[in-house]
Amino acid sequence: MDGEERWCVVTGGRGFAARHLVAMLIRYGMFCVRIADLGPTIKLDADEENGVLGEALRSGRAKYVSGDLRDKSQVLKVCEGVEVVFHMAAPDSSINNHQLHHSVNVQGTKNIIDACIELNIKRLIYTSSPSVVFDGVHGILNGDESLPYPAKHNDSYSATKAEGEALVIKSNGSNGLLTCCIRPSSIFGPGDKLLVPSLIAAARAGKSKFIIGDGNNMYDFTYVENVAHAHICAERALASEGTVAEKAAGQAFFITNVESIKFWEFMSLILEGLGYERPKIKIPASVMMPIAHMVESIYKLLAPYGMKVPQLTPSRIRLLSCSRTFDCSKANDLLGYTPIVPLQEGLRRTIESYPHLRADVRTKRNGPSKAELLLGSGKVADTLLWRDKKQTLIVLMILAAFYFNFIATGYTVITAVSKLLLAASIFLFIHGKLPQRILGYKIEKIPESKFNISEAASHHVALSVASWWNFAIGDLQSLCKGNDSMLFIKVVLSLLLFSILGAAPLHNAFVIGLPITFIAFVVYEKKEEEIDNIVLKALSFGCKLKSDVTAKVSNSKKHH
Repeated sequence: MDGEERWCVVTGGRGFAARHLVAMLIRYGMFCVRIADLGPTIKLDADEENGVLGEALRSGRAKYVSGDLRDKSQVLKVCEGVEVVFHMAAPDSSINNHQLHHSVNVQGTKNIIDACIELNIKRLIYTSSPSVVFDGVHGILNGDESLPYPAKHNDSYSATKAEGEALVIKSNGSNGLLTCCIRPSSIFGPGDKLLVPSLIAAARAGKSKFIIGDGNNMYDFTYVENVAHAHICAERALASEGTVAEKAAGQAFFITNVESIKFWEFMSLILEGLGYERPKIKIPASVMMPIAHMVESIYKLLAPYGMKVPQLTPSRIRLLSCSRTFDCSKANDLLGYTPIVPLQEGLRRTIESYPHLRADVRTKRNGPSKAELLLGSGKVADTLLWRDKKQTLIVLMILAAFYFNFIATGYTVITAVSKLLLAASIFLFIHGKLPQRILGYKIEKIPESKFNISEAASHHVALSVASWWNFAIGDLQSLCKGNDSMLFIKVVLSLLLFSILGAAPLHNAFVIGLPITFIAFVVYEKKEEEIDNIVLKALSFGCKLKSDVTAKVSNSKKHH
C-alpha cells in the first residue's frame, strides 16, 4: 500500500445508503475506499460496472473485503490501516429477530469500537436511526436530540440500534478516537430495494388503495444523496481542529431533507409518478392492529418452516399511522449539513430510476403463486393444483374409495378406523405372500424401512410439538395475568371457529369440502388478481360501513 494513500472503510458497504456513500467518497477523492460486507465477492450492477465504483476497483482506489462484524478477528482485518470507519452495517429492520439484531447492532458495533481503539483509528461515524427515540405509541413532531431513549422501543431493531449508538457515544475520546452518530430519517432514492418495490408490489396486488389511520400523520423523508453527504459532513467536522471537532464529537444528529410532508401524500406522489392510483380508503389503525398481531403470531409459529417476513406487523402499523418529524438544526450548526438535493428533485430522480415498475409495464409472475405458497409448494400443492394429474387422480380415487367404504356407510369413527386398519392389514399380508413375479410381471415388495421413522424426523416432530406446547403455555400465562385483551379476543375467536368446524358432520366435510378444495385452489391460481380485487373491495365496503355506523352512533350520542 502506498504511504501517501489514506484509506477509509464503509461497513455494510453493499447496502442501499452505503453504496451512495461509497460512490460519493470515490468522487470526492479524499480517501481510498475499502468496501466491507458479508458476501464473499462483490457483484456490481451494470451502472456500477461502468461508473465510478467499477473504475475505482480496477484502478485500486477501492477494494472489497468480506467480513462478519460478529467475528472480532475479521473486524480487525477489515479495519487494519484505515483512518476513518463509516459503520453502516445493520440487518434487515423488517425482521423482528432480537438475537440477530443484538449480535450485529450491539456486539458487532462493540467489535468495531474495540478494533478502532486497538488499531489507533482516528474517527468513527455510526449510522443510527431516528427510531432510537420512538416508542411506537407517541408521535414525534419536530423532535430534537434532547429526546431520551424510551423505556420500551417499537421493535428489537430500534432497541438494539439505540444500544449500539450509546456504545459509540460512550467510546468517544478512547485512545484519541472521535465518534459521532447520524440518524437519517426514512431514506429513499434510486437503488432502494424495499420502500418503492414493496409499495409497487402492493399496488399491483390491489392493496395500495388503503390509508392506515387518518392520513394526516407528518413524516421526514431523506433523499439518499443527502444521507451520504451528512456522513461526509460528520467526518469533515471530526477531522477539523479545535472547537469544531470538540463540539461534534460524542454527539448524535438527526438528518432530514428539512421538508416535512404527510406520509400518505409522499406515498401517493410515488404511486402517481409510476402510473398508479393514490390511496383513498381510510382504515383506522385500531382496526388493523388486531389483524397485524394475528399475522405476527402466525409468523412466529411458521418462521422455522420458511414463512417469509409478513408486511403487516404491529410495529409497521404504528410506523404508518404515527407522525415522525425531526429538527436537524444541530447537524446544520455543528456539522455544516444542509440538504444538497431538494425533496421534489429527489422524488423525480427516484421515480425515473424505476421504469420497470411503471403501471404500463406488464410483468410476468415471478416465483410461485399465492395458492402454491398457501399449500406449501410441495406434493400437496402439486396434487390440489392439478400439476401432477396422475397423482391427483390417484388421490381422488383413494378418497372416493374411503368415502364409499367408511363414510357413506354411517360407521362411527372407531368402527371406520378399525375397518381401515383391517383392510390395510389384509392387503399387507396378502402382498407379503405374493411371489416375486406373477405372469412375468415383477411384484415390488414393500421394504420394512418404509414403516420406520428416522431419528432426524422424530427429533423434528418432537421439536415442533415442544414449540407448539411452549407457545400455548406462554399464551395461557399471558391470559392468567389478565392484561392482554387482544390475546383474549384472538383465543376466543379461534376456539369459536374450531367449535363451528367441529360441529360439521364428517359426511358433509367429504361431500362439500373435498370437491371445493380440489377446485377452489385451481380457480384462485388462475384468477388470483381478480379474486384479490373482489376481496379488497369487500373489505373496503366493510370498513366504510363500520366508519359510517360509528359516526352515526357518535353523532346520536352528542345530540342526546
